[in-house]
Amino acid sequence: MPIKIDILSDPICPWCYIGKISLDRALELRPDHPFQIEWHPFQLNPDMPLSGMERKAYLEKKFGGRENAKQVYDRIADAAKAAGLKLDLDGIKRTPNTIDAHRLIHWAGLEGRQTATVTRLFKAYFEECRDIGDRSELLEIAEAVGIGHAVAERLLGSDADIEEMRTRDAHARKRGVGGVPTFVVADRHVVQGAQPKDLWLRVMDELSEQAESSS
Repeated sequence: MPIKIDILSDPICPWCYIGKISLDRALELRPDHPFQIEWHPFQLNPDMPLSGMERKAYLEKKFGGRENAKQVYDRIADAAKAAGLKLDLDGIKRTPNTIDAHRLIHWAGLEGRQTATVTRLFKAYFEECRDIGDRSELLEIAEAVGIGHAVAERLLGSDADIEEMRTRDAHARKRGVGGVPTFVVADRHVVQGAQPKDLWLRVMDELSEQAESSS
């Protein structure tokens, strides 16, 4: 029987990418895992202008100066390297508003392409330094994961599901989610932060043992 993992994340959150990779590695080692994954919207910067802002200015404002921002991102770079990721953090020029990226993830879920879309968004932003707030970039990503260009263009050109994304984000905050990634396993267990592969392996093994003992 499938076990749901609901993941709240933002495609410009480096810890979300690191956490996803660690979970992916665990799932690869347990190919008969019971997990069914669904991604949910959470904007790190819900008040970000739709055009985004210059990356360096954003980081210095968010972390209280250049030195603090450097310290934070040095830790992120170390964690990413340990997870086997090669992030081009210095190459990112703008911090985007991610409401359209979240809409694309939502629509991809309706076509069974959600995780592929999330993966492509992370890669585009953190490895290719693309502005994933730019609709032309999102259209290319949509095509790359098999979402029709015409459909994606029509939806992104409308206001479809913008309020739903904001409502779901606000609902998560009201339920106590203050940061991402946040993983909710089987609607009961909340796991916060980018967890190592070994933790997910233990979770899967414990769930398998419980299933065997109850059968």
